[in-house]
Amino acid sequence: MQLTFVDWLIMLLYFVFVLGIGFALKRYMKTSKDFFQAGRALPAWICGLAFISANLGAQEVIGMGASGAKYGLETAHFYGIGAIPAMIFVGIFMMPFYYGSKARSVPEFLRMRFDEKTRALNACSFAVMTVFSSGISMYAMARLIQALHVFDGLFRSLGWAPEGIFTFSIVMSAVIVLLYIFLGGLTSAIYNEVLQFFLIIAGFLPLVLLGLKNVGGWNGLRTAVSAVDPRMMHQWRGVMHSSTNNMGIEIIGLGMGLGFVLGSGYWCTDFLVIQTAMASKNMESARRVPLIAAVPKMVFPFLVILPGLLAISLPTPHATTIVRNENGVIYHETSNIPTREQAEGRGLIPAKINPVTGKAMLDASGKPLLDYDMATPNLLLHYFPTGILGLGLTALMASFMSGMAGNVTAFNTVFTYDLYQSYIHKGATDRHYLAVGRWATVGGILLSIGTAYAAINFNNIMDTLQLVFSFVNAPLFATFLLGMFWKRTTGHAAFTGLISGTLAAMLHHGLTLPIEAHPGIHGGWLTVVHHYPSDMAQNFWGAIFAFSTNFIVTVIVSLFTKPRPEAELVGLVHSLTPMPPRTHDRWWKSPEALAVAVLLGAVAVNIFFF
Repeated sequence: MQLTFVDWLIMLLYFVFVLGIGFALKRYMKTSKDFFQAGRALPAWICGLAFISANLGAQEVIGMGASGAKYGLETAHFYGIGAIPAMIFVGIFMMPFYYGSKARSVPEFLRMRFDEKTRALNACSFAVMTVFSSGISMYAMARLIQALHVFDGLFRSLGWAPEGIFTFSIVMSAVIVLLYIFLGGLTSAIYNEVLQFFLIIAGFLPLVLLGLKNVGGWNGLRTAVSAVDPRMMHQWRGVMHSSTNNMGIEIIGLGMGLGFVLGSGYWCTDFLVIQTAMASKNMESARRVPLIAAVPKMVFPFLVILPGLLAISLPTPHATTIVRNENGVIYHETSNIPTREQAEGRGLIPAKINPVTGKAMLDASGKPLLDYDMATPNLLLHYFPTGILGLGLTALMASFMSGMAGNVTAFNTVFTYDLYQSYIHKGATDRHYLAVGRWATVGGILLSIGTAYAAINFNNIMDTLQLVFSFVNAPLFATFLLGMFWKRTTGHAAFTGLISGTLAAMLHHGLTLPIEAHPGIHGGWLTVVHHYPSDMAQNFWGAIFAFSTNFIVTVIVSLFTKPRPEAELVGLVHSLTPMPPRTHDRWWKSPEALAVAVLLGAVAVNIFFF
């Protein structure tokens, strides 16, 4: 597909606007608090949209579309039980501790509740996780640019190998994000995330409406997808046993692994999203931030999962059409011989080709892997005309930028406050830490470029991210749960539990393997004692093992070690901390009332997708 002048203009205006925000905010970045915490002066609605946009990276827009094409409407569990309840919990119960403690980061809160070694362990593991998450967004953006053949003409004219387009695209996206974070810090990231939120809505709502109209509405989609696999159009049916649903997970693994451990572990402990709420102007606003974000979160299954279902329901292309624009004349060249990726694909989902080597990727049985990550981009190309296509592609790139920026700002904060200031260079000036934060941004971007190549080995980036979360967020949630609600929990126990939980996740991964996967990055790198029906089932159960191990070890060690005096835990443990006073006159303005409304909405969404 050749992009026209209008498409290029829309994307160019977006990049100019994004960089302009960074340059405009540079003069306000005078202290480290301005750069890392946005001065703690932003209104709740801005932070609420940034809260959800920080999660609207490649894992949401591309990953959910890919999971929709691979697993069907079961993917909506990531919202109904994996997000909304946890967002309510963090807003009502956990945000008073985060905001009230004046901690600058999640690891710093762990230092205040436990000790330095627990903080250091979490800071290191979180830094690694943010680098991987940012790298996945880079990978997704590079795959999009490569699939569109945007730079093919440039590379041909320079005599460069086309395989280099993948690396070139990664570096280009990295430079853009680096510039506006380096200049404007967290404030720049938050305002850009709000812009990206509205761009994603503007780009994906027409796509879903056009796709549904084309297939005959909701009933037409249900008929078309059921012809591929009737299980894909139900969210809850078949979850009682792993063999009766595409995700290969039963109700216990789903409820405990996703609903309780991974969902709560992400939304309640991941500094990527917590940092946006902590930038609010007061406690009441900080509590409302996750609840405000939960409202649009409820409708996002319609915007990001349905494109995957639409892509898998359409006929597999048996012809290749190339559109060229020469001197204002548009030429359509159609070949009846499909590409290799199309011929071996399903619907609009092509076979997966290694973007570096150009070779087809096969599963353990020798069959071609399907590149589910291309479901949403290919649907854009299938439906959108000139101009609208530019808007859709800009929305995709905005989601990638949002994910990268959120992770990079979280990385530079944790590195500067929790590693550099605490262990490398104590007592330096505020200007020095501001400079370190900017250069930490450069380091985070460079490390993310390296991790982008690891994502090549997965055909669904959502599988990749849940694997990372099962190693980091799952055991961490057990530490937070015990630390905030059991005053007997000790620092030695928290540290030992975190290590044990992470080791349990690693051991589980090394001993298990999804069906049709090769031993290695998918698991089984020690030996294979159990096969899971899918990567996602392996991730959910890995999270359960990590959480349970941490929880048990932490309780046992706490009983044999000395707890801190209760006076030191006020503001850090629920039973010892008074709830924040109400600053509103009417009950319906309270965060609790908003939480009830959001919960009822989540129940309605689950019933709709049943």
